[in-house]
Amino acid sequence: MRLDPLDEQIVARLLDDGRASFADIGAQVGLSAPAVKRRVDRLRQAGAITGFTAKVDPRALGWTTEAYVELYCQGKTSPATIRDGIARFPEVVSACTLTGEADALVHVLAADIGHFERVLERMNAEPYVVRTKSSLVLSRLLERPGLTCLG
Repeated sequence: MRLDPLDEQIVARLLDDGRASFADIGAQVGLSAPAVKRRVDRLRQAGAITGFTAKVDPRALGWTTEAYVELYCQGKTSPATIRDGIARFPEVVSACTLTGEADALVHVLAADIGHFERVLERMNAEPYVVRTKSSLVLSRLLERPGLTCLG
């Protein structure tokens, strides 16, 4: 689905505040509330908008350590095997397969360094993992909330 400029403005407003009323969004983009609702319904039906959720600051939940872990797996480990394995870790925020040397990149949130170390030890103990390489996040430079991976 191709978004027109009004759809793009509506999506931008929803990314900024998913609880904004159709009337508020309409006032910002120059449409009536019913027209905004029709467009949002169409965007949802087409799959351009996949849902609405709350933004939560991980620090408020006590998760102050963030890292990315490269997984290097045995032989022809399938993406499904990797997904099923890391899905058991509540600390995993997201993961994707990669080109290059590593097989997957895993985004992890933990309470502190000790917690992260235990998560890393558990990942390394997975039968398909040969080794890991991790990088701790020092500071976030740019984030576009609401946009998720393709696919």
